[in-house]
Amino acid sequence: MSRNTKTFKAVVDFIKEWYSTDDFLPLHAPVFNGNEKKYLNECIDSTFVSSVGKFVTEAEEQFAKAVGAKYAVAVVNGTCALHLALRVAGVQKNEEVITQPLTFVATCNAISYLNAIPVFVDVSKETLGLSEVALKDFLESHAELRDGACYNKTSGRKISACLPMHTFGHSVKLDEIKKICDKYKITLVEDAAESVGSYYKGKHTGNVGVVSAFSFNGNKTITCGGGGMIVTNDEKLAKYAKHLSTVAKTAHPYEFFHDEIGYNYRMPNINAALLVAQLEQLDSVLENKRQTAEAYKNFLANIEGVEFITEPKDCQSNYWLNAIQFSDKETRDEFLKYSNSNGVMTRPAWTLMNELPAFKDCQAGDMPNSIFLAERLVNIPSSVRN
Repeated sequence: MSRNTKTFKAVVDFIKEWYSTDDFLPLHAPVFNGNEKKYLNECIDSTFVSSVGKFVTEAEEQFAKAVGAKYAVAVVNGTCALHLALRVAGVQKNEEVITQPLTFVATCNAISYLNAIPVFVDVSKETLGLSEVALKDFLESHAELRDGACYNKTSGRKISACLPMHTFGHSVKLDEIKKICDKYKITLVEDAAESVGSYYKGKHTGNVGVVSAFSFNGNKTITCGGGGMIVTNDEKLAKYAKHLSTVAKTAHPYEFFHDEIGYNYRMPNINAALLVAQLEQLDSVLENKRQTAEAYKNFLANIEGVEFITEPKDCQSNYWLNAIQFSDKETRDEFLKYSNSNGVMTRPAWTLMNELPAFKDCQAGDMPNSIFLAERLVNIPSSVRN
């Protein structure tokens, strides 16, 4: 048995032991230990299973409270939340949005839905998300202020927003990025899809940007099957997001009048019933996941050639998906093959966005960190332990 194989076996054996199973281990499975069935039955009995019902309102109110925001708007998934967050933040056709290349494709898809253009800036090895240093360097080289707005000197287009993503639940350095955005008159929007339960300097993610988007996909920290949430502390933006998500229909008891192009993005009440039950368990879920992260950290401290990714300074991460880092791509690929062949689901980070066909022509700064991480990171099982 080679040295690498011995290391891989030790890691896989520990994961199976930690989760007390020899069965196939998924990356992140949903767990329903609370009032999910009770609330679903209540929803079904009420007949309000679609976009109207009390659970939608309860989910919005409870989520806003959970993340410390004033307003939350429930929508059908995280990508829709991102789309509307950018829309209400004022992003227009042919404008640019600075984001990171190491992210899930929804980040860039949402920008593209507005016929806006992503611009890629490198990530930080510490946070795995948008680097405040790289952002500053990019803007100093490529941006200029004209008439109170920021323009890209290379493309000539307006840079209207900056969209960092909190990778695997680890917050970017929000205060530093916000200062840079303010200096250059760029609107900060947070892609908080992966960071339910994550904090930066004691403040929940999603509260520094003017608006943010969260996801409740089936593999997220808490889930309602699909589902997303737009969060803001601006009442006007919240009302506009709600209006657009409900097909831009003006309020009237029975008449149908739509004052602009809207979207049928409303979260169904039956999904919201699941979300309310999941929110009731959020604190215990986060504690359970931190225990798993701590166990991984302690075990891997004694494993040569494998580094556990820990929460950055000033951050309290939800450890949505635990990540490990190998010394090179070849070893990473060997581990992926070994672990998946031995009943433990693992996966690499995403293909960098600027390498995808849809975004290969977008402007991209130097991105040594993004390339380094994309070649070495692996996500390992991170489900709540029953």
